[in-house]
Amino acid sequence: MTANGLLQIGLFLLILVVVAKPLGLYIYSVYEGRSILGRVFGPVERGLYRLFGTREDAEMNWKTYTLAVLAFSLASVILLYALQRLQGSLPLNPEHLGAVSPDSSFNTAASFVTNTNWQGYAGESTMSYLTQMLGLTVQNFVSAAVGMAVLMAFIRGFVRQTATTLGNFWVDLTRGTLYILLPMAIVVSLVIVSQGAVQNLSPYQTAQVLDEIAQGDADGASTTEQILAMGPAASQVAIKHLGTNGGGFFNANAAHPFENPTPLTDLILILAETVIATGLTYTFGKMVGDTRQGWAILTAMLIVLAVFMTGAYAAEAAGTPQLEALGADVVASDVNPGGNMEGKETRFGIARSALFATATTATSTGAVNTMHDSLTPLGGLVTLFMMQMSESVLGGVGSGLYSGMLIYAIVAVFIAGLMVGRTPEYLGKKIEAFEMKIASIIILVMPALVLGFTALAVISADGAATIYNTDPPAHGFSEVLYAFTSGANNNGSAFAGLGANTPFYNTTIGLAMLFGRFFLIVASLAIAGSLAQKKAVPASEGTLPTHTGLFIAMLIGVVIIVGALTFVPALALGPIVEHLSMIVG
Repeated sequence: MTANGLLQIGLFLLILVVVAKPLGLYIYSVYEGRSILGRVFGPVERGLYRLFGTREDAEMNWKTYTLAVLAFSLASVILLYALQRLQGSLPLNPEHLGAVSPDSSFNTAASFVTNTNWQGYAGESTMSYLTQMLGLTVQNFVSAAVGMAVLMAFIRGFVRQTATTLGNFWVDLTRGTLYILLPMAIVVSLVIVSQGAVQNLSPYQTAQVLDEIAQGDADGASTTEQILAMGPAASQVAIKHLGTNGGGFFNANAAHPFENPTPLTDLILILAETVIATGLTYTFGKMVGDTRQGWAILTAMLIVLAVFMTGAYAAEAAGTPQLEALGADVVASDVNPGGNMEGKETRFGIARSALFATATTATSTGAVNTMHDSLTPLGGLVTLFMMQMSESVLGGVGSGLYSGMLIYAIVAVFIAGLMVGRTPEYLGKKIEAFEMKIASIIILVMPALVLGFTALAVISADGAATIYNTDPPAHGFSEVLYAFTSGANNNGSAFAGLGANTPFYNTTIGLAMLFGRFFLIVASLAIAGSLAQKKAVPASEGTLPTHTGLFIAMLIGVVIIVGALTFVPALALGPIVEHLSMIVG
């Protein structure tokens, strides 16, 4: 590791701390109906309420709110599926791309509606411009807005007393889209376009290259031409990061120079995928009337993120004995002083690649600027473990709190209550049997999906048939484990090396994404509905303060221990045994 690399990580974390309060205050003002952009988007907002057949002051109980979320998401799945199946007959398709297969269409529809954005296809050779814009980009906005809306309802469960309502889903959805995601996406789009990201509706371009390119044909044919994919990429790239979506316009994702052309755009994209989740922690503290609670949650998140981010950097900077023996890990430059450069862009280097890989799996973004399949075993383990902690370290916009860190906070205060022999309380609400049962289910559902589908894949003929990297076998297992970890946690990144665009994987990963998203939404809203009906309990001498260093340490311990105890056996079969095989030769 170098001082330059550590400085980049430190600067990134510092920026997150600096932006947390102002962005959190702005998000708070949006959901309180006091956005400074109200004069600009107010007429559109009111028009959308008329379209939805609702009013700003029309409240919903938790069941109605849940049904609205599910109905909107089901309609989104159907429309996105139909758009893919019909794209060959629709306009804005200059490359005349045909209909997407039924299993891939199902997988992609489930993927983008659940904020996962897993892709088993190459975007530039599969999706028309219309599908990219009207289907995928729109879902990048609204799936993120759904996550933030559910979080607002969840927080209101703590705020309200003896209440039966949690707000209005259509109002929350509209405000999150219009006042938060849309303005930020416009700014990020303009910045990355200025740096070279493409944004057009032009047909693909043919360029003359200086050296002949081998075509890979059996007869060894070559060409001096290269086809350059075009399209409205920047507008999708901006929201895929801001909304912690991650699906790439191009197959190479954020490693592609048309998506992420410079080190400056790389930093902007890393920040884009983390700032809203960071700001929401302050919004949480503001809404519950004690900003210390939000700072405590953010502190726990950033401590874990800093440790694992540095660990990933150390693993990649150390390289591998095999590359060292070949002299392939030595790069003569100040930016890349050595280590594992396989699968990385030289314009980003090892530190930035490790930073991006950890940030994208800590959130539910899933975008990549380096190929995770080429990470060292321990570097790959970090990305796996970041997701396996239920993406509670920042996590997806909204979902990182309502089904992640706040659920672990409930578990932490319950454990503390058992230690002192009194009913646990969190933010003035008693945590009783119902909340703990649902919280336990939320924590257990994701591991059950990941481990169950992984076991099915490795023992079934259809699953094993497209595991291409089997030397060592542990790496092939890691690829399958990563795929289902990514799907069930709504992350969307991939280890690659796994033939995932098959009926088996499209179906099973699609189901993992749907259950991993909507089961947790229903369960979280059930907890919110229960908490909203309760009276606030005054703090007493026996109340555990939940803003202190002691609670932060306890919260971190619960997150890591629960994740470790659940996944260590599977990790031992994958990246851990691969690392041991690597160092012993």
